[in-house]
Amino acid sequence: MSTTRRSFLQASAAFAAGVATQNYLSAAQSVPAKEDAALTFGLVTYMWAADWDVPTLVANCKKTGVLGVELRTTHAHKVEPALNEQQRSDVQSRFADAGITIVGIGSNERYDDPDPAKVKKAIEDTKDFIRLSHDIGGSGVKVKPDSFHKDVPKEKTIEQIGKALNELGEYAAGFGQQIRLEVHGQCQELPTIKAIMDVATDENVFVCWNCNKADLGGDGLEHNFKLVNKRFGSTVHIHELESKEYPHQELFKMLVDSGYVGWLLLEAASKPEDRVAALAEQKKLFDAMVAKAKA
Repeated sequence: MSTTRRSFLQASAAFAAGVATQNYLSAAQSVPAKEDAALTFGLVTYMWAADWDVPTLVANCKKTGVLGVELRTTHAHKVEPALNEQQRSDVQSRFADAGITIVGIGSNERYDDPDPAKVKKAIEDTKDFIRLSHDIGGSGVKVKPDSFHKDVPKEKTIEQIGKALNELGEYAAGFGQQIRLEVHGQCQELPTIKAIMDVATDENVFVCWNCNKADLGGDGLEHNFKLVNKRFGSTVHIHELESKEYPHQELFKMLVDSGYVGWLLLEAASKPEDRVAALAEQKKLFDAMVAKAKA
C-alpha cells in the first residue's frame, strides 16, 4: 500500500466511522417525514444478470433504467478481489461513466461454522471484499448469517456471528463501507436476526432485508419489520414484484412510512425468455408501487 493511500485511509477512518454512527443514531432516534423517503430501484446480479459481463451489464442497466447494481461474487462480471489496481479503476470508471452506481459487493461469506479456522478465513476473505468495494466505488459488502449446527447451542452461534460482524464493521468503517447482513438461511427468522444484531452493536453493521416468506411468520410482517428496521442499511433485496407469494406493496408502504432512504435491489430467480424486457417491466411495476406507497 502506498504512503498516500495509507494516509488517506487513516485520515478517513474516523470520519467514516462518525458518518456511520450518525446514520445509525438518526435511524434509531427519528423518523423522517413520509415525503422524504427515497426508494431507488437497483439490481442484484443473482440470477438474471449472472451471465452478463461488465459491458453487457452496463448496457442492459442503461436500457432498463436500473440506476445501481450489487455485484454478486462468482458471476460473469468477474469483479473479484483478484483484480489489480488498474482493473479496479477501470470497473469504477465504466459504471460511473454510464451513470450507474455500484451499490456494493454481494459476497457469499458467512460466520456460523463451528471451526474457528473457517470463521477466521471467512472474516479475512470479507476484508478482501471490503477493499474491493472501496476501490471500485461501492459503499458496502453483503454477508450472510446462514446456519445452525448440530450439538452447537443456537445462542453460541448467534454470539459468534455477532462478534465477527463487529470486527468487520470496525474494519469496514476505515474504508467508508457498510457491512450488510442479509436475512438468510436457517437464521432468517427475524427474532434470530435481531438477536444477532443485539450482539453486533458496531454502528457500521446493518441489516439487509431479503423479502423471505419467513418475514410473514410469528407475529406477522409489521411486527418482524419493526424488530430490525432501525438497523437497516442502504440495501433491501426484493423479488419479482408481480408475485403473490410476498406482499411487496405492504413492505413498500412500511418503508415509506418509516422514512427509509436506500436501494431496493431486485434479486430475481424466474426464467423469462427476455430478461432485459422483464427487467424493464419490473422497473415500471416498482415505480407504480412506490407511487402508491407514497399516496
